[in-house]
Parts: sequence; C-alpha cells; structure tokens
Amino acid sequence: MTTIELKDILIHKIAAINDKSFLAAMNTIIDTKSEKLIYRTTPEQRQRIKEGQEQLARGESLSNDQVEAEIDKWLSEK
Repeated sequence: MTTIELKDILIHKIAAINDKSFLAAMNTIIDTKSEKLIYRTTPEQRQRIKEGQEQLARGESLSNDQVEAEIDKWLSEK
C-alpha cells in the first residue's frame, strides 16, 4: 500500500468518526508530526509580514490589554 493510498483510507475513516474527544486526541497526534510543514506565503503576505516586523522594531505595537480595552471601548459606543 502506498502512502497516498493509506492517507486516503485514513481520511475516509476519520470522516466517519463523531467522537469529539477521540478526534481531539487524533488532532494532537497529527500536530506533533505536522510541525515540519512549510508555510508558503504570497509576495503580498511576505511584504505585510515585513511591515509588521518593522513596526514592532519601531515600537509601534499594542499589548493585549490595550487591544482589549480598545475593543471594549468600541463595543460600548454601539
């Protein structure tokens, strides 16, 4: 059996499982093997990442508490 055939069999078997805790456990197992994934980004995404890194280097960032305070403010205005 090839790797592709085995993946196809597993996909179909997993699709038939409705046990949430079992699926969560499977997801954890798969995540440990998926760490080697290479994320492919578009030139636009790479540019946005670079801009974000430059903003961070210039100190142009907010803490999580600051962001939550802004969200609370926006929500209370509506």
